[in-house]
Amino acid sequence: MTSRKRQASDSLLPVRSAKYQRTEENQGIWQRWRQLGTDAFTLGYETVRLGYLSFMNSSRKPGVSQAVSQQSEKPNQNGSLPSQTTYPASLPRLPIPEEFHKPKDSQPVTGHSQLSSSLPSCSESSNALNGNGNSPPSTLTGHTSVTPPVPSTSKGHIQPSHSYDFIGCSAHGRAVVGGIRHRRSRDHIYARVHKAKVQEDRKKDREELVQELFHYKRSTGYTSDFDSFKSLINYQARLEILERHALSPSPSLTDLRAKQPLPGRSRRHSFSDDVDPDFLERALRKAKKSFELPPPKPFSPSHDRLRLSARHRDEAIEKRLRPKLPKVLPPDADTQVNTLLCKKGVISKVARESVNDRDLSRLLPSQWLNDEIMNFYGAMILTRSESNRDPTAKRKILDVHYFSTFFWPKLKNEGYEQGRLAKWTKKIDIFSKDAILIPINHNNSHWTGAAINFRRKRIESYDSMNLDRHQVFKVLRSYLDSEHRNKRKKPFDFTGWQNHNPEDTPQQENGYDCGVFTCQFLESLSRGEEEFHFSQRDMAYLRRRMIWEIGHAKFLDGP
Repeated sequence: MTSRKRQASDSLLPVRSAKYQRTEENQGIWQRWRQLGTDAFTLGYETVRLGYLSFMNSSRKPGVSQAVSQQSEKPNQNGSLPSQTTYPASLPRLPIPEEFHKPKDSQPVTGHSQLSSSLPSCSESSNALNGNGNSPPSTLTGHTSVTPPVPSTSKGHIQPSHSYDFIGCSAHGRAVVGGIRHRRSRDHIYARVHKAKVQEDRKKDREELVQELFHYKRSTGYTSDFDSFKSLINYQARLEILERHALSPSPSLTDLRAKQPLPGRSRRHSFSDDVDPDFLERALRKAKKSFELPPPKPFSPSHDRLRLSARHRDEAIEKRLRPKLPKVLPPDADTQVNTLLCKKGVISKVARESVNDRDLSRLLPSQWLNDEIMNFYGAMILTRSESNRDPTAKRKILDVHYFSTFFWPKLKNEGYEQGRLAKWTKKIDIFSKDAILIPINHNNSHWTGAAINFRRKRIESYDSMNLDRHQVFKVLRSYLDSEHRNKRKKPFDFTGWQNHNPEDTPQQENGYDCGVFTCQFLESLSRGEEEFHFSQRDMAYLRRRMIWEIGHAKFLDGP
C-alpha cells in the first residue's frame, strides 16, 4: 500500500510575520520614511547634546575632567530609552556596532547595554584616547539608546558616578575618573648648578647696584658706613611696603609705580629682604637726577636777600658757639652704665612705669626700642615738667603732657568715642598746657614723634625718615575737635593753626635708630627747643646716656 501524503488543503503559513504588515498598498513605505525621520531627529539631538557637553567640559580648568552621572528617561514611542550617558570632553568618538539597530519588537536589556559589550578593550580604548586609534567614523542608523548599568558594589560593575568600563581600564581614564594624576618630572642634571649660578649672579648685581647708590649718597653728605647704608635701604623698602598696604587702595586701581617701565638694561634681582628691584632702581634714578639738574641761574641779591643771608650767618655762628654733644660719657657715668647692664630683674621705676634688664638691653647698639623704654622716658619727661615750674630756673621746662604709646593706636583704630579717650584726660585740661607730646608707632615698624603745640598754634610731626605724615595731622585735628566738644561743649577754633613738618629734622642713616630719635625729639620739645642739635653721629652717645638716665630715673645735666 503506497503511502502518500495528502496535500494540504491550505497553503503553508510563513515562518515569521512580515517586518511591516501591509494592510494598504503604500503603508510599508510610509512606515519606513517615518522610521528614517525619527532616526535623523534622534541623531541630530544626540550630536547637539554631546557637542554642548564637550564645549562645557573644555571651558573648565585644563586637565580637569569630570564624569557626568547617568540619568534615565521614560521610554519613548518605540520602547527604547534615550541615552543619558555623558562622555568626558577629552574622549574621542567611538565606533557604533552594526547590531545597535534593533527591531521594533525587541525588548530593552537591563544591566550592561549592548553598546558596552561591543566597546573596544582596555588596550584599544587606551589607543583611542591617546589619538592612535584608526577607527572609522561612526554612522548612527538607529536609536542611540543605552540602558544605564545597574549600580553594584562589586568590582565587576561600574559605580553610578563613573562612566563605562573602558574608561577605567586606560591610564587616561583613571585620571578622568579619579582626578588628575600628576606626573613627577625629573630635574635636569645641571639644574642645581644653574640655580646656584643664577643666585650668585643676582647677588652680584644687587651688590653692584647698592654700591653705586652708596657712592651717590656719600657724595651728597651721607656719613655712615656701608653696612649702615644697607640696613637703611632695607628699612626704607619695608616702610614703603607697609605704607602702601596701610592705604589699602581699591583692587580696581592700577599701581602706576609698579607698572612704570624701567629705562635701560633690566636687572634681575631676588632678595631675601624687603628690597625689590624697582625700589633700588627708583632710588638710583633719584640720586642721579640730583646730579643732572642744571645749576641755578645767577641773580643779584636784593635788600631782603642780604638781610636773610646775614641772619643765616648769625645763626651759623651761634650754632658753632653752642656746645656740641660729647662723644662719650664721663668715666664715672660710663662705669655706672656698665654696671646697670649687668643687673637682672627690675632696673628702675618712675610713676607707673618700670624697666627690667631685657628692656634696658634694647638701648644697646643696633636694637629697636620697645614700648617700655618709650613710655618710661616719657614718664620722666612728664615728671620733670610737673616738678620744675620755677620760671627762674636755668633751663626752662615747658608745661607739657605726655601720652603713652597706646594712645595713638586707640585714637587711629577705634576713634575718640569708641576708644573712650575722654577718660584719658579726666584729671587734666590739655588746652591749658603748652604742648602735648605723643609718640607714634607706625605699623609696628617705625617710631615718630608728634606734638600739639598750643604756644605756636601748630600740629607738629617729626620723622627721622622724612616720610609723608598727612594722616597724623588729620587724626590729631579730629582729636582736638572731639576733646574740645567733650570738655568745652563747643567746636575747636582752628583759626591760625598750621601743620608743621620741618625739613631740617635730623635723619637716621640706618634701620634701627628711629626710637632714639623720637625720644630725643620729644625731650627737646619739652624744653621749648625749636631746633634739634643732634644727628646720626651722636646716636652711640645718646644710647649710653639714655641707659644712665633710665637707670637713675633722672636726666643727665649738661648738653
